[in-house]
Amino acid sequence: MAHTFTMHKLIPAWALAVLLCIPAFSAHAAIEVAGIKFADTTTVAGQTLQLNGAGVRVKVIVDVYAAGLYVGKRDTSAQALLAQPGAKSMQVVLLRDLTGEDFADAMVKGFQRNNSVADVAHFQTRVDELRKTMISFGSVKKGTVIQLNLVPGAGIRALVDGVQKGPDVQDEDLYAALLRIWLGAKPVDDGLKAGLLGTK
Repeated sequence: MAHTFTMHKLIPAWALAVLLCIPAFSAHAAIEVAGIKFADTTTVAGQTLQLNGAGVRVKVIVDVYAAGLYVGKRDTSAQALLAQPGAKSMQVVLLRDLTGEDFADAMVKGFQRNNSVADVAHFQTRVDELRKTMISFGSVKKGTVIQLNLVPGAGIRALVDGVQKGPDVQDEDLYAALLRIWLGAKPVDDGLKAGLLGTK
């Protein structure tokens, strides 16, 4: 007489439970926002970084840019991400034409809103260096990819469509202060903050 095998007879109960849980631990998929797809990983200084989250910066009713945050270890806590050591990458894709000066001025404004007076004074020289680099971007067209990377041992590196602009800003502590523009108590966009944290 033919035998009929059921799944529970072939696989022990504990093993079946593990298999059923596998989808919950699957790889983080790429995220698409405003038509821009952010890959699930990127590489900075030879280190593979994971996409923590992505979102859109909206000003009034206009989509300004899409952004994705890449880190060594994903987390939904802003404080944990700010404190996390190692390489990081903030990737911004413009959804409208801007100038480097527009980008630089927005960076300075967000930096001042999310850092103490003492920290703003402490980092002022380095922020001025980064602002100068951003102004050198000139006219930046829709679709342009701007990266602010933290490169361990070198500092903060700005790239436009994969090409480095300006020298490295050699102050790794500044990077967390910059990330507060998007992840701080007064972020540039609450919806974007939630997207970057992966909680939206």
